[in-house]
Parts: sequence; C-alpha cells; structure tokens
Amino acid sequence: MTAMIHRTAIVETGAVIGPEVAIGAYAFVGGGVVLGAGTCLHHHASVEGNTVLGERCEVFPYACIGGKTQDLKFAGGNPGLRIGDDNVFREYVTIHCATNDGDVTRVGSHNVLLASCHVAHDCVLADHIVMSNGAVLAGHVTVEHHVVIGGYGGIHQFCRLGAHAMLSATAKLVHDLPPYFIADGTPAEVRAINRVGLERSGFTPEQLDRVKLIHRLLYRDGLNRTQALEKLANHAEAGSAEFQQVLNFARQSERGLAPGSR
Repeated sequence: MTAMIHRTAIVETGAVIGPEVAIGAYAFVGGGVVLGAGTCLHHHASVEGNTVLGERCEVFPYACIGGKTQDLKFAGGNPGLRIGDDNVFREYVTIHCATNDGDVTRVGSHNVLLASCHVAHDCVLADHIVMSNGAVLAGHVTVEHHVVIGGYGGIHQFCRLGAHAMLSATAKLVHDLPPYFIADGTPAEVRAINRVGLERSGFTPEQLDRVKLIHRLLYRDGLNRTQALEKLANHAEAGSAEFQQVLNFARQSERGLAPGSR
C-alpha cells in the first residue's frame, strides 16, 4: 500500500517514504529524512534533518523530530538522529540531532514521550521508556530500558538512568541513578526500589528480594560507596543478573551514583 500524504503537507525532494506511511495536513518532512513503513505524522508534525524514523511510529501535532542541536559548540556538518520502531511522540515533543558531524542521537523502540518532552543532542535512549509531560533530558544523557521519568523531571548533562529505574515528577537528577531504584527531590536522592515497575515487568519474588538486598547494602547499612560496592561484589548473590546489573552500572558511572535520602 502506498503512502497517504495530505495535499497540504510538504515533503521535500530526497525524503524516503516507506509503505503505508500517513502524513497529515500541514506536516513537514525534510529532504534528508527516512520514514519507516506504517509511520504516522499527524497534522502540523515536523520531521527534519538527517533523521531515520523507524516503522509504526506516531508523531503528534507540533512535535519537532530531528531539529538542529541547541549546543553552541555546533560547527556544521551533518549529525543525525536514529529512532527505532513503535514509538509515540506526543504534542510538542522535541528530539534534536547530535552536535558533531557523523554523530547521532539515538532512540530505541517502544518508547512513549508525552507532551512537551525534550531529548537533547547526543542522548541515547533504549527501549520501553516512558517520559511524562514536560520531562527534559540535557545533552549526552543515557536512559536504559524500562525507565520511567515523571512529569517535569529534569536530567543534567551526561547523567545515566539505569534499567527499570524511575525519576519522580519535578525531580532534578544530577548524578547517575542506578537500576531498579526510585529517586525524588531536588537534587534527586534514591528513596526506595521501583517495586511496582519491577512487578509490572515480571520480576519474581526472588528477584525482588535481591533488589531489596542491593538497596539495603548501598543505601541503608551505613557503608560508604566503596565499601558497599565491595560488599556487593563479594556477596553470595554477586553472580545474579540483578547484582551484576548494578555492579556494571557503578563501574561505568562518571558522575557518581545518586545519594540516598537522609
């Protein structure tokens, strides 16, 4: 089935439009764009720049996907944006291309970004992420799979959010948020495990017990960070997926792990 393009839409020469794509009234598609099969651009949506948007994505009115980086260090070239399949970008969402020539901002698959969210240059988003209204990511932020970011949550440059973590509404994250935990506050502090999110993702009672143990060792036993990580690494459960996820995350942390609540 061919694409359905409204007569008022603008599709520049050079754009690659997959089968069964729908482009609504007054939507804009730039000449460097690739739209995957089954993707839908609602009226007044824009996709531009060196952008590949995967299959069955849905872009709502006034969203701007693939805009030029806001990084003042931008020196030209053709940086890009690569987006996977089955994503939903609601009204006024903005996702920008990378800053340096040849680099790309990356968004995985099955993500939902609600109205007015922003993903800055050079971010890397995995899969099954939910960003609530007004959540914003500064440049070079990494978000692992199954993360939830509450409304108007703000994330500092170069921060990382581990798999299955949650940042509460209006929180400001300036450190790395380890997997499985909930952080809240300004600046954000780890408050608890993300129990509801983990249960929804199918974690077993045994897995939940390991996550609770990790949280206790990191944040409740009065150990400093070095002592806590050493104890995790030498624990009888250290070979489990949950322990390894947190240990690997900590080893790669550059901004330091988010502190616990006092």
